[in-house]
Amino acid sequence: MNAPHPSKVAGIDSTVPSPAHTVAPAPTASGSSPVPPPNAPGALLQDRLAGWVSDLTTLHELTERLARTAVLAEALTELLRAGAALVGARRGLVVLEPGDGLGPDTTIGLGLARADLGHIETVPRSAMSYGRILDGLPGADGEIAEPDLLAEDGLDPRHREVAARLGYAACYALPLSVEHGGRVGAAVWLYDEPAEPGERQRHLVGLYARYAGEHLARLVEVERTRACMATMAEELLPSRLPRVAGVQLAARHRAGPRGGGDWYDALPLPDAALGLAVGSVTGSGPSAVAAMGRLRASLRAYAVMEGEDPVAVLSDLELLLRLTEPARSATALFAYCEPALRKITLAGAGHCPPLLVGERRTEFVETSLSAPLGMLACWEAPSVEFQAEPGETVLLYTDGLLHRTGDPTDRAFARLHAAAAGVPRALRHDPDAIADHVLRTVLPDGLDAAEGEEDVVLLAARFE
Repeated sequence: MNAPHPSKVAGIDSTVPSPAHTVAPAPTASGSSPVPPPNAPGALLQDRLAGWVSDLTTLHELTERLARTAVLAEALTELLRAGAALVGARRGLVVLEPGDGLGPDTTIGLGLARADLGHIETVPRSAMSYGRILDGLPGADGEIAEPDLLAEDGLDPRHREVAARLGYAACYALPLSVEHGGRVGAAVWLYDEPAEPGERQRHLVGLYARYAGEHLARLVEVERTRACMATMAEELLPSRLPRVAGVQLAARHRAGPRGGGDWYDALPLPDAALGLAVGSVTGSGPSAVAAMGRLRASLRAYAVMEGEDPVAVLSDLELLLRLTEPARSATALFAYCEPALRKITLAGAGHCPPLLVGERRTEFVETSLSAPLGMLACWEAPSVEFQAEPGETVLLYTDGLLHRTGDPTDRAFARLHAAAAGVPRALRHDPDAIADHVLRTVLPDGLDAAEGEEDVVLLAARFE
């Protein structure tokens, strides 16, 4: 009879079920002679085939889980977990360090706290297996197995000290690379006792690491594109808000992963006036960001020339959009503010109404219904005029703030109203605090900081 198989296949965690490779012979009747064992070569072949099928099934499941990760940090964590299961380790770390030097660079641990990673980073780089791989030192072009670190005579003293402190006695490292693009990083798994993966385990984790390197390389490119788009969008927005007597300003901008066309602006105008604007260009990606920059620059020019008439400003902007970008539309809201009188005259083109927040009232400003710019042959809408009380704050925002909630439009508006009405009295004198409170309340659970699909713009103006 074949020997029973252990609960792990090739060092794979027992949570991944392994099929029974052979079937135990049926019990014989009492007094009858035992059935002779099956032909040994045939049973061995069957056993090996079952093992290969189990290994390939597990490898497929692990690569599928990795393929479902769309964020770099999630992919690195999944890589560590799968690799630890394949080599039979409990802890590990992955160092992301693309060979072209363009980043992003990061280190993520499995079963290691941030302080533990800090201790490891104090070891000379050339004494760590991942450091030798990343630096391309001799003998480090492939896997590195150190089955008994503390028994090595040439082990770096600092490495010995850190290994004893963290309680690991062996490690196994693999490069993460792409076939034609060079290295991406290196992964290291740590053993609590002297150990090393067997040949079968090394083969499986090597296949997995090859796929993981390609997947990580793709996510690195995505991350770089996102960072580039966010930088472009931020550079096209005001680097700082103007100082105008009688009003305090604050702005918040959250860019989507693909780069959107939401924007805001605040500019001083003649006669101690102030122009406030928010808007959103349709589409996403580099073309939308570029269109946003052109639209914002044009609105600034029109505001300086005829800012006291917001309808004229938006009419000129609509004409420009139709002539230069006929396939694109945009929403916009422009407000001409006279801080000394706390008087605001505004016009909107398909945009969300401002929200007025004060001690006695929290209400949406009634604006006329109008189409977005570029949607009609000739845009026109009346302006609206209102006056803010001392200490009241006007909130201008884009519809991305509402869309990120995931609620229907009416519920999203109610959520925004409740968030503004709930601003603590102690914070109402600070527009920065008001903006932060509204974002955290409307978008809880980190949605205000997370990369949502929609851009978010919030501009707060508090009148003294």
